[in-house]
Amino acid sequence: MKAKKRERKKMKGQNTAQVRATISFPPDVYETLETIAKEKKVSLTWVVREAAEKYIGDKWPLFNRKAGEQE
Repeated sequence: MKAKKRERKKMKGQNTAQVRATISFPPDVYETLETIAKEKKVSLTWVVREAAEKYIGDKWPLFNRKAGEQE
């Protein structure tokens, strides 16, 4: 448990913008995500991140980061 606290403190101190995660998908879902990425000319990471942000925004609108961002 102490290691996790140290890790969080370290991350706060470094002002880390992103956290890396490993995710497994069924082959057909992965192929669809790859197709979307190629069509949009973006990375698969971008597609997954956008999907996750949309899901969070739809489920919990108060956590919708894009609503508060100014463009």
